[in-house]
Amino acid sequence: MSSFVTVIGTVFVDCKGFSHNQYVPAGRNLGTIQFVHGGVGRNVAENLANLELNTSFVSTVDNTGLGDEIIQRLAALKLHTAYIGKAEQGMGMWLAVLDQAGNLAGSISQMPRLTELERIIQTSGSHMVSQSSHIVLELDLNERISKSIVELAAEHNKPVYGIPGNLDVILGNPSLLRQLECFICNEIEAGRLLGKPFADLGQDAMLQHLIAYVDANGLRSMVITLGEKGSIYYDRRTKESGYQPVMPVQLVDSSGAGDAYFSGTVMGLVRGLPLKEAVVCGTKVAGWTIESQQSNCPELNRKFKQDDYFQTLLVKP
Repeated sequence: MSSFVTVIGTVFVDCKGFSHNQYVPAGRNLGTIQFVHGGVGRNVAENLANLELNTSFVSTVDNTGLGDEIIQRLAALKLHTAYIGKAEQGMGMWLAVLDQAGNLAGSISQMPRLTELERIIQTSGSHMVSQSSHIVLELDLNERISKSIVELAAEHNKPVYGIPGNLDVILGNPSLLRQLECFICNEIEAGRLLGKPFADLGQDAMLQHLIAYVDANGLRSMVITLGEKGSIYYDRRTKESGYQPVMPVQLVDSSGAGDAYFSGTVMGLVRGLPLKEAVVCGTKVAGWTIESQQSNCPELNRKFKQDDYFQTLLVKP
């Protein structure tokens, strides 16, 4: 069976404010404001399509012209949109403020209503999962959705790659992580899961804690992104672990970088790369995204096709 990745997650509209000068939280800041398509699931689905994986997106949008615009943009990438429903408040809003260096200074999220997404999964979930080769799940949609998808994937023997939204579902249901092929999160989320102040640890200590956590809790593999410090990874089955540094980039906007890293890493894993090579793919995609003001790199497909590393590893003669 050829690869067919189904992504289950949210759509957001991101309102981003870019400060021209040093950002003063309690003051007035001159800058620019942009509205862009976002959402963890939507970002990942777009990235995977641009990385030339056959991809389907399961989500909801508002029943408005803006909702239609989001679907049209995804469909133009040849992404399968048959399971994107429409509903009142079917998509969320994310208000983000970026400082003068392009780093996230603050944000507020308005979550979408998940009633229509629950209905889609209840009526079509088994068929969607059975027709997929791999599943990507935004884990914190709600407990019912997360458990349902993981159970369907186990029933149909499909690997699931998990990305957190806010950790609420995961912290209440840690057993979900044992059923994932790979779990990828950032250092702040890892600190909450492991009960360790991850940001204060050295690289070797972080890696030791990661290995101990994965072994003790029966996860298959896990990756922790560390922002400008790179990422660490561990595959319990192969005992492969290590540190992946970042690559030189011109920082414009760090939002969307985590979704991009996840997308590139999952793309590598879906194509059969070992974890230590897949995280290089994730690092490259995240770097290209950081250099864009959007939540996705507009030139991702071109960069992917022209990159020597991707061509060497992924293009078959």
